[in-house]
Amino acid sequence: MKGYTEYRVPSQVWLDSIPSHWHEVRFKRIATKLIRIPSEDAEVLICSNKGEVFFRGDKRIGLVAANDDGYQGVNVGDLLIHGMDTWHGAIAISRYSGKCTTVVHVCDSIQNKRYYAYFLRMYAFRKLYKAITNGVRQNTSDLRSWSKAANIAVALPPREEQDQIVRFLDWKVSEVNHFIRQKRREIALLTELMNTRIKEAVFGGLNPSAAKQDSGIHWVGDIPAHWKEKVLFEVAAEQSNSNKTVHNQNLLSLSYGKIVNKDINTTEGLLPASYDTYQVVDDGNIILRLTDLQNDKRSLRVGIATQTGIITSAYTCLKARGDDMLPHYLYLLLHSYDICKVFYSMGGGVRQSIGYGEIKRMSLPIPPTDEQQAIINYCYALRADTDKMIAELKREIALITEYRTRMISDVVTGKVDVRDIAVPDVVTEEVIEESSDDEESDDITDEEVEENADD
Repeated sequence: MKGYTEYRVPSQVWLDSIPSHWHEVRFKRIATKLIRIPSEDAEVLICSNKGEVFFRGDKRIGLVAANDDGYQGVNVGDLLIHGMDTWHGAIAISRYSGKCTTVVHVCDSIQNKRYYAYFLRMYAFRKLYKAITNGVRQNTSDLRSWSKAANIAVALPPREEQDQIVRFLDWKVSEVNHFIRQKRREIALLTELMNTRIKEAVFGGLNPSAAKQDSGIHWVGDIPAHWKEKVLFEVAAEQSNSNKTVHNQNLLSLSYGKIVNKDINTTEGLLPASYDTYQVVDDGNIILRLTDLQNDKRSLRVGIATQTGIITSAYTCLKARGDDMLPHYLYLLLHSYDICKVFYSMGGGVRQSIGYGEIKRMSLPIPPTDEQQAIINYCYALRADTDKMIAELKREIALITEYRTRMISDVVTGKVDVRDIAVPDVVTEEVIEESSDDEESDDITDEEVEENADD
């Protein structure tokens, strides 16, 4: 794609250049902040960092307000700008009517609002909002902060060019988002296949011709006849080592079913007043998040520690006991129970959370240790191969996402001229938006668990 013939340098340093016939204005010149009273039956809307607006429903989105008092009305077609997460890209056109928190600016404009949604998200992609607001999470919900947001400089192309830019970007962004969705489906299918094969190995062994017996556990089914059946407390004990006197600084986190290192000096998210309340875990400990069982039924709840460190005491920590229970087999077994959603049935009724006491009599199929080790080797090799394929798919997603970001930036700032490009009419009927409906996006953070541990 070619650029425009002539450019000029705008007065604001965060705009490199714009076509010479475009204007440069303050956002308040083309946008109006709306204040609406929502209807009594209005549902709560969320403006997400992915540039989407959706109904909150029962979906957990971090910490939520105790009630919806003071919320404002939203109509279809409103431009929403999240005052606290603008720099994350929480800017979108609403496809729904409802209500939202007053932290979000609800805006109208006589210009093309979709163009300015793209334009303002471009500022987020280029990490400009931190510089503009002079803060890490600058709250722009009050009048003073809205004045600051309203004074941001934006480009003002002729209206017909705004409309063409939106048509072009809707077309190309839809293609990119369709590609990303396809790759995410491939990742989901690979993950599902891996988990199925792990469950088959953990529940049935590696010898398909071995004699079988009914395990009496309906989610396990038949197991090899020579395997034993034990309850959890026979093969694992709860471990609870306080960090109060140890003061370990190796912070660990349960992330997507894996125990990973976390920067203890991070300034993002919720931070505890002290890590003395955390527990010390060791290599081989199995960590279970058995909280929020009714609300969160997606994220993975079981991981295994591979080093000594500290993790929130809201988690249950198990240590394999006896020479006939290998820690990594116990982890794979409980991971398979997690995949089968076994723990949710134990948190029925009013219980949002359970602990070791509720799971210690859970029945487990236990093979001889030599078979445990063979199953461990098989499952970890399978996981390594799957992770390699998933990493390649994620690399493709990262590359196309980078392309999408650069394309949006170049088009909305006039670095490329799309005025004469023919856009298929079908694109105007439905824009394929980026999906946030992936497993990782819904995983609950350790900080959220810690904050709600006493609820």
